[in-house]
Amino acid sequence: MRLNEILDHLTVIQLTGDFFANEITGIYYNSAKVTKDSIFVAVKGYKTDGHRYAMDAFSKGAAAIIVEDLHSIPDEIFRRSGQAKIVVADTRKALAQLSAAYYGFPSKKLRLFGVTGTKGKTTTSFLIKNILEKAGHKTGLIGTIANMIGDEKVPTELTTPESVELNALFARMVNEGCSAAVMEASSHSLYLKRTFGLDFDGAVFTNLSSEHRDFHETMDDYATAKKLLFDDLKTGVPAVYNMDDEYGCFITKDTNGRKVGFGKLGGNYRLEDISFDFSGTSFTLNHNGIKTDLRTALVGEFNAYNAAAAYVLMVEAGFDKDIVAEGIAEAPQVDGRFELIKSGDKKVLVDYAHSPGALEQVLISINKLAGESPVYTVIGCGGNRDKTKRPVMGKIAAEMSTVAVITSDNPRDEDPDEIVKEVVAGISTDNLIVCVDREEAIKRAILESPENAIILIAGKRPRRLSDY
Repeated sequence: MRLNEILDHLTVIQLTGDFFANEITGIYYNSAKVTKDSIFVAVKGYKTDGHRYAMDAFSKGAAAIIVEDLHSIPDEIFRRSGQAKIVVADTRKALAQLSAAYYGFPSKKLRLFGVTGTKGKTTTSFLIKNILEKAGHKTGLIGTIANMIGDEKVPTELTTPESVELNALFARMVNEGCSAAVMEASSHSLYLKRTFGLDFDGAVFTNLSSEHRDFHETMDDYATAKKLLFDDLKTGVPAVYNMDDEYGCFITKDTNGRKVGFGKLGGNYRLEDISFDFSGTSFTLNHNGIKTDLRTALVGEFNAYNAAAAYVLMVEAGFDKDIVAEGIAEAPQVDGRFELIKSGDKKVLVDYAHSPGALEQVLISINKLAGESPVYTVIGCGGNRDKTKRPVMGKIAAEMSTVAVITSDNPRDEDPDEIVKEVVAGISTDNLIVCVDREEAIKRAILESPENAIILIAGKRPRRLSDY
């Protein structure tokens, strides 16, 4: 594809130089990766500004430099270079538009479904993937713990990749025979326009609780970012939302999609008779008086909500109800999501819960199952992330557990001892063990707890589960 063909999909404010270039060799927002006859898009980030590297990309022979800062690179150097300077209003949107065009608009060739919210995105996405595969679609997945093309795992660094990588991945899915895909849409990716222009065939909002407050100043800002997924839906596609969440109606208020609510308190689909044990969860969905009994191997009331979200989206998207129900019933356990890794008299569970709301929901379910059994909770908080949640998570762990084991969990650039102190600051009781080394903390929780204990390892899944 030539530059002038790609530019047909872009709103240009100013163009200087030669835009009838050779075949484009790629699209980049990192100048270090620029190749001759590629396009460099100068994106303003939080740590650096891509406009600072525009001359570097020019020197490497980029066919076009796309900027939103008119004065970042002089016009004069383009007049005889055979290269082009293109000025747009928003380089992030331009990056998404160019990427989609360059890869042949792959999202339009898939039945694509999006999942957003604070808790439940990963589980709901895996449930949807299993349903789509049960219905005969080879399915791609983009998510927190894995990107997948059918059964093949593709390495991932971000919950939602940048728009170039995202469209490249969708194109690969199409080339490898996928007819459907499901993706988690994080608030960061939505706000940063990584998903801009994607052709969604339906979307789910799971819930909203305090998270990413280092990025979003207020809960309303956080909700507004999540809302972008629904703002861009096509007319008539299912816009499924949790009516029991206070932000559900706000998230969907401006959508062109067809609003479909679910929840215990109301909605088009009412959740009833939720029950669960360590073997799974059963519940009923009441839709206009017609009741459907559903079962999932996933445990907890919050997983009834995740399964309901997947069921409602797929049924409203036109899939057979029985196939949808079978897809939910047969869906395997998702790694690190209320995952029972050791059973017997002493049970050990792993759950990714890394926000106050997620931790609280997991502990509610565990306490309902525990009976007289003591509950030990191992928690830590990641470094270089929202600090406000640390004492809150400590408080929840201590108040809802027999013993809270406070440790480190991916401190990044921060001092793990200081992170632990901030978690402990929220605890006013003495039912805690402090052990900064996470592996040692997990071992202590397992070895020092009574034989009938339930041990929750919150946060990242331990690498060597066989050691415990």
